[in-house]
This record gives sequence, C-alpha cells and structure tokens, in this order.
Amino acid sequence: MKRSAIGLVLLGIAVGGAALWKQRSDAPEKPKFRTAALDEGPITQVVLATGALQPVITVTVGTQVSGTVLERKADFNDRVKKGQVLLRLDPANLDARVRQARAQLAVAQAAHVLASSSFERNQKLVVAGFVSSLTLDQGRREVDAAVANVDLARAQVASAETDLANSVIRAPIDGIVIRRNIDVGQTVAASFQTPELYLLAKDLREMVIQTSVSEADVGLIKSGQIVRFSVDAYPEREFEGTVGQFRLNATNTQGVVTYTIIVNVANPEELLKPGMTAQARIVVATKDRVVRIPTAALRFRPDEDSLKGKDVAKAETKDDSKAEDKSASKGATADIARADDDGVLTSIKGGKKVYRLYTVGEKQVPTKHDATIGISNTRFTELITSDLKVGDLVITRSAEPPVKK
Repeated sequence: MKRSAIGLVLLGIAVGGAALWKQRSDAPEKPKFRTAALDEGPITQVVLATGALQPVITVTVGTQVSGTVLERKADFNDRVKKGQVLLRLDPANLDARVRQARAQLAVAQAAHVLASSSFERNQKLVVAGFVSSLTLDQGRREVDAAVANVDLARAQVASAETDLANSVIRAPIDGIVIRRNIDVGQTVAASFQTPELYLLAKDLREMVIQTSVSEADVGLIKSGQIVRFSVDAYPEREFEGTVGQFRLNATNTQGVVTYTIIVNVANPEELLKPGMTAQARIVVATKDRVVRIPTAALRFRPDEDSLKGKDVAKAETKDDSKAEDKSASKGATADIARADDDGVLTSIKGGKKVYRLYTVGEKQVPTKHDATIGISNTRFTELITSDLKVGDLVITRSAEPPVKK
C-alpha cells in the first residue's frame, strides 16, 4: 500500500508538471517592445523662444544743462504730449549768464561804434594829408575786429538764452512715462554725459518681443510667421504676434550662437506691460493631413541582442560551429550602427536625410525600415517616403529597461 501511495503521488506530480509545462509553452511570449501605429492627421512645427516685451519706440529724456530740479510736472504712468513740460531746473545761474552775455554784447557794439567813427575820421584826415595810410589801415583792422567781437558776443547771448530755455525739460514725443529717475531738489550734472531723467514709450498699444533663437532653428524663421506666446500675468490667455525682423547680429555665449528675432505684437487692451517675460512658440510650418509617425520612434535604437534574436544569441553563447549561426551573427552585427553613428541618421538620399525605423518581426526581432521625414514636433513627425503605411506599428521603446551589466 505504501508503494502504491508513493506511486500515485509521483504520478500526480508528473501529470501536474507536464500540464504546467504545456501551459507555459502555449502562453504567448511577453512583448519586448512598445509600439505605436502610423496614422493621418495634422502637424504643426514650432520653434520655442523666450523674450521680453518692450515698447516699439522708447525715448530717453535728458538735459544739456546742469542745475537743481525746481519743479517736477510728470510722474510714472503719466501720458504726456509733445512739448509738454516735464520738469524745470533752477534758472538763476543761467539767467545771470544771459545778462552777462548781453552786457558783453553791448560793450562789443560800443567798441564797434567807436572804431567805425575813428576810421571815418581818419579817412578824411588822410585826404587832407594829416594822417598816414598806415594809420588808416590800422583803423580798418580795428573796425573788422570790432565787428567780429560783436558777432562773438551775439553768439554767446544766443548760447546763454538756449541754455536758459533748456532748463525747462519738455516731452519730445507723445507717449507715456515708464521710468522717472529724478525728483525735486536733486542736482543734475551734465558735464560728462547726458543724465537720463525720463524714459518715454511712444505707444503701448503696439509692442515687440525681442527673443533669442538658436542657430539650429534660424533656417526655419521667416518674416510674417505667426507667434503664439503666454505671460505669467495671464496664464489662462494666449496672445499672438508675427515675426517682424530677423537681425543678422549674432551673439556667442559660451560657444552657443543665437540670433535676435523681433516679434510684433498688437496690444489694444494694454494688458501687456513692458518687461514681461514671454514664452513664445514660432509657428514655422503647418500641414492639415499627413502620414504621421511617433517622434519617439526616430529615437529608438535596438541593442545587439535584440537584433540577433533569442535563438541566435543562445547559439552564439553555446557553440559557433554551425555555419548558419555564424552567418546570422554576421548579418545581425552588420545591421548594428557604427560607433560614430547616432543610431538614427544612416545616409542622405536626394538631399534629404534618411532615418531608420523599426517594426517587430518574427520572434520579436526588430526589422529596419528606411524613411525620409518632413516637419516634426515633440509628438509626431511627418513621414514622406517609406515602405510603411498607415496602421503599421513601429517600435517606440523597449518594454523593459536594459539590464545593467
């Protein structure tokens, strides 16, 4: 009875093991790759940029004369008209200079009258023979010098009067005050450089964004392209502008070359303020209906074992004697990208870069497909030429992370 019981137990274990082995062998193999299907739809390609909002025209108001601020007529955010008084400097010293210059003009004019009278008298005396010609020539020189002194004195009067007029600072344009750097009682010194008293913006209903774009993207930028942007002050809103100017003046910062792009922005509600940071997206291309592949599929690169397949890999580790295994190994190795290849770009055909896509083949071995692409964004890329069609599944990444050696 003991032997019969042991036999029955062994028989049950054998039957259960066989059933379990059959179940595992019949179960489908676990997928090794994540895939996505090709489809048709729209694609919009954009270039990302960050910049600051600025008025189209800004004018710095300074002064050509020195003095103490006596009166201030404009403050921050005030709207001013051309010629409107912004501030006045103390005119005491300048007024004294005007009076001094006028007095010097009077002295010069008196000297001119005296020199002219002496010259006319000497002309009569020369005719009578009482004065020599040399004395007459000296008299003529004194008259010419007196005329020059009068002209000099008049110029000094004009300069002093101009400085006195410049003590009243006026708005050069119609605009709004966005910065004020002066207050009543402060001393303005215009000896070495012009002081900046006010900064006026001509019109805040028209603004610009000055952005920096990498040299890799400037080939896509053209005037008139739509620009969508947002600002932190209004996170729920999206604003629009257009590319107005591409400036050729490049900036090199630590080896990174960028170019300045000027974006024109309409601001009829004046919601946008000078200095706001704009997160911009320049729309460089849009297509309504194209064959699309997931952009992640262009970045996928299978490892060596995946390209060889499970059976080939096992055969290589056990024995290299069979010719079929050797040829399979050589073929798989030849399919692997070179060390200096990024795993995506393979060649150039007809002036276009040829990229490599992979689909899942027999025994889950990746099958390569060459393709040329068009516009692209972070999600989708336009497929131009390939042996793939809509509905085909391309590999986007491995289902499991690679095992660390």
